[in-house]
Amino acid sequence: MLLARQSIIHSRSLLRSFSTTPIRQTKVAVLGAGGGIGQPLSLLLKADPLVSALSLYDIRGAPGVAADVSHIDTQSDVQGFAQDQVAQALDGSKIILIPAGVPRKPGMTRDDLFNTNASIVRDLAKSISEHSPDAHVLVISNPVNSTVPIVSEVFKKAGNYQSNRLYGITTLDVVRASRFLSSVRGTDPVETPVTVVGGHSGVTIVPLLSQSPVGKALSQDSEDWSSLVHRIQFGGDEVVKAKDGAGSATLSMAYAAAKFTHALLRALNGEKGVITPTFTESPLFKDQGVSFFSSNVELGPEGITKIHPLGSISPAEQKLIENALPELKKNIEKGLKFADNSP
Repeated sequence: MLLARQSIIHSRSLLRSFSTTPIRQTKVAVLGAGGGIGQPLSLLLKADPLVSALSLYDIRGAPGVAADVSHIDTQSDVQGFAQDQVAQALDGSKIILIPAGVPRKPGMTRDDLFNTNASIVRDLAKSISEHSPDAHVLVISNPVNSTVPIVSEVFKKAGNYQSNRLYGITTLDVVRASRFLSSVRGTDPVETPVTVVGGHSGVTIVPLLSQSPVGKALSQDSEDWSSLVHRIQFGGDEVVKAKDGAGSATLSMAYAAAKFTHALLRALNGEKGVITPTFTESPLFKDQGVSFFSSNVELGPEGITKIHPLGSISPAEQKLIENALPELKKNIEKGLKFADNSP
C-alpha cells in the first residue's frame, strides 16, 4: 500500500513539472520510438499535458512501446507505427522528434556515427518534407552539428525549408552544465542556470559560466573552472564508458529532449517569452563560415522568432568559442556535402 501511494505521489510530481498552459490540439511524433532514447522520450511526452496525441514510429518495436505507454493515465492518445507506415505516423503531426540512429560505443566519437546516422536522418527528413512539411522538426540524432544541416538541405531541395522550424536539440549540454556546476558549488541545479552555446560535441560545446551568478564565482584561471568546462564538453563520454558498450546517454537525453519539446509546446500555445537554446541556422558567426550555431532563441507560435546574441563573455570564453568555430565549420560542411551528394 505504501509503495502504491509513493508511486501515485511520484506520478503527480512528474506531471506538475510540466506547465499547465491550456491545451491545444498538438500531435507529436517520435521517429525512432523503439530505441534507447525513443522509449523514455515517449514516456515523458505521454506525461506532458500539452501533448494531445502521440505518434510513435520505428522500423521495429514502436507498436509495442505505444501499447505500453498508452496505459498511462493522461489524456493523450497514442498510436504506434511499423516500418512501412511512416506516412501515417507523420500525418497531422505538428512537432516531429528524430532520435533514430545508432548509439555511441566506447572509443567512438559523434563523428564516427556519421555514415550510419546521416543516411537515417536524410531518409526521415525526406518523408517529413513530403508528408508534413510545415511541422517543427527537432533533431536529436548525432552528430547534431552535421545532421541538422542535412535536414535543412533535404527541405531546401524539396522547396519547403523553414529555418525557424528546424531545431538541433542541445538542451542536454545545458542540463549537464547546471547539474555539474551545482555539484561543484553546492547549489540547487534548478537555481543554477548556465547558458551553453556553440554546437553539440566536444570542444564545440561552450558553457558561458561568467553569465551565471553561481558560475562567475569560479576563477577562470583555476583548475576547478577548466575541469568543469571539460566535464560539460565531454560529459557524454562518462556515460558511454560507464555503460561499457551497452549504449550512450539515453535517459538524460530523453529528459532534455522532452524539456525542449515542452518549451516549444508552451510557445506554440501562445506563451510569451519562452527562451531556450537550440542549434539552428544562425547569423551570429555566418561571416566566419559557420552557418549553424547553438544559442538562446526566443520561441513563438511559428517557431523561432529571435536569435539572441551571446552577450558579455570573458576572454577565456572567447578563446573557447575561437576553438569551437573551426570544428563546427568542419562538422556543418560535412553534413552539407553529404546532403548535396545524396539523390
